[in-house]
Amino acid sequence: MLCSEFITSLLNGGADAALSRLYGEDRVASERRRYADAAKRFIARYGDGQCRVLSVSGRSEISGNHTDHNRGRVLAASVDVDVIAVVKKTDNGVIRVKSEGFDEDVCPLGAVPDKKDIRYSSAAIIYGVCDGFSKAGLTVGGFDAYTTSTVLKGSGLSSSAAFEDMIGFILSELYNNGSVGDVEIAKISQYAENEFFGKPCGLMDQIACAVGGFVYIDFEKDEPEVVPVPFDLTAAGYDLCVVNTGGNHADLNEDYASVPGEMKGVAALFGRPVLRGLTEDDIIGKLPQIREKLGDRAALRAIHFIRENERVGAARKALESADIKTFLRLVRESGDSSYKYLQNIYTVKNVAEQGLSLALCVTDGFLGESGAYRVHGGGFAGTVQAFVPTELTGAYKERMERIFGEGSCCVLHVRPEGTAVIL
Repeated sequence: MLCSEFITSLLNGGADAALSRLYGEDRVASERRRYADAAKRFIARYGDGQCRVLSVSGRSEISGNHTDHNRGRVLAASVDVDVIAVVKKTDNGVIRVKSEGFDEDVCPLGAVPDKKDIRYSSAAIIYGVCDGFSKAGLTVGGFDAYTTSTVLKGSGLSSSAAFEDMIGFILSELYNNGSVGDVEIAKISQYAENEFFGKPCGLMDQIACAVGGFVYIDFEKDEPEVVPVPFDLTAAGYDLCVVNTGGNHADLNEDYASVPGEMKGVAALFGRPVLRGLTEDDIIGKLPQIREKLGDRAALRAIHFIRENERVGAARKALESADIKTFLRLVRESGDSSYKYLQNIYTVKNVAEQGLSLALCVTDGFLGESGAYRVHGGGFAGTVQAFVPTELTGAYKERMERIFGEGSCCVLHVRPEGTAVIL
């Protein structure tokens, strides 16, 4: 379909079923306008033509705080903020991507720059995904794309992973007949971020953005176990709220690195590269040596890992059996363990700034046991996550935004698809 024809069809309700499935009935009208605006901007820059229209979701970590880097388990979910792309195939061997609010990337596929010259850039992601496709024996080629995103940077909802997955999704749809699976796209995206962009990320974000719905991921083996978990959070009467506390992320690299570093330090005392496979009794039995060589915090973080890893499996079973009460209790336990044992709620370099602590305190006072709440993602600054009964969402959002600013509380829903074809 021509891009201009898509706009007409869209505004006449031609994509309403897909939009309702991804965003909910109450957002269909606003998403029509959003997609139409993206298509018009595409035409203005690249001209009309046969186009495809695609969506890749953001993600939220649900349980498994700082477990993936020690080959642990994670429960995550795709959410109804996303990157959308209007794209058309070209035959000039050049990829051009204009993302709203950013400069256009122009990437000739026959002239790949030196990796060190494109580190930490969106061009690095594009070239990295193409290289990953080629290494996997898949086809790559040129295209023009206009993208726009509601996965805001710094929101903890994986804007970078969604963009990476989108580049892979485009190549799958345009050049590989849509045959590249979501997990394979995620792996190639991780490769691009590790080898080209220069960030040693895990695989959770890319898988959760691509697969859709709730997803259980076990990283024990090189080939992770990925299991979709069918559960309708909205039907159960809850909204997922992520509150951005506006904390300063500067100078936190040492804090983030200390978590896997201390956990792996404990594992090394057992002659292991990671904690996976050890029990809490193992840790308790070696506490004198751990305390002497690594300190008390390392011991606490190791115990957090072991308990949290078990908690992820229990949370999965609770969702599979639609036991929302048990699931919420486990989410609260996850947050409590992160606060007390993992200790990633605030940095000791600036104890006066404790936005996450404050957000958790206020949420606890507001929700009590009627919902659940925990740190979201890496911690130390950034966002908290709350599962809020739908009838309380408006009041909760008003309270949190009065404290942390307008727009700080994002009300989300778990969406059933990670990658989705609109046209």
